[in-house]
Amino acid sequence: MMEESETLESPPTIRTTTESKKPITISLVDKPPDRTGVFTTDPLPSTSRGAGTHTLPHTAHIPVSPPQSLLRSDPKRREKLYKVLVIGDIGVGKTSCVKRYVHRFFSQQYRATIGVDFALKIINWDQNTVIRLQLWDIAGQERFGHMTRVYYKDAIGALIVFDINRMATFEAVTKWKKDLDQKVELPDGKPVPCVLLGNKCDQTRDEQVPEGPRMDQFLRENGFCGYFETSAKDNIGIDESARYLLSKIIENEVPVPAEVDKDRLRLDRPSPNSNAMHTHQQSGTCGC
Repeated sequence: MMEESETLESPPTIRTTTESKKPITISLVDKPPDRTGVFTTDPLPSTSRGAGTHTLPHTAHIPVSPPQSLLRSDPKRREKLYKVLVIGDIGVGKTSCVKRYVHRFFSQQYRATIGVDFALKIINWDQNTVIRLQLWDIAGQERFGHMTRVYYKDAIGALIVFDINRMATFEAVTKWKKDLDQKVELPDGKPVPCVLLGNKCDQTRDEQVPEGPRMDQFLRENGFCGYFETSAKDNIGIDESARYLLSKIIENEVPVPAEVDKDRLRLDRPSPNSNAMHTHQQSGTCGC
């Protein structure tokens, strides 16, 4: 009777045999959860093969915990948030450049951007720096021109894009650069770093678009920090131009001064009255 009562309270078991035909009992009791996860003994679903049906063997799954290096955050690792504008005339390929850079994707079926579009790219800049890059794809239509001041706010860099096959879009570059310089600047009053992109370089180039020394002179006169010929379709110059702009943004970044606690006494700095106290003490009088 004792054995029957014990078997009723004992956990479920599976009886099997080995090659020597000796019975072996395997307990299916759930193990208590630990730091690596919960021990589960739920059987896997049955599968069909041919005309018959078989059941997969009963297995236990133990989730493996991630390495401790991934669970611990490095206090020295810095995160930076940068807002970068992508501007230029309609149809020059601004959205295509953003999609190629962020999503590694290109399509011929893009529609004209209405107002503004956003994209976010997270970049491991170096061992101690992570950059969260916000790309603001601004519509190129004239009817959205009055909204640019709102869109440009807090930007610290820009990409101005023109179609290398259409001279008219290159002539509009000076208009976009002037509008940018009038509506946004760095905290120290300097213009934000701006890189010029001649997009669609995989197609036939307009002969009137300057190149070589003429292009270098144009960049200097209009305050561009660099120029890249790009192709969103063939993925030419997209990553290089973005990384170059980020390097210029970091170079122009103004360091944030450390906060000073006014209620804290600085022992490493002499107080204004310390010299007077020292003089009085040498003369044998009180410094009161």
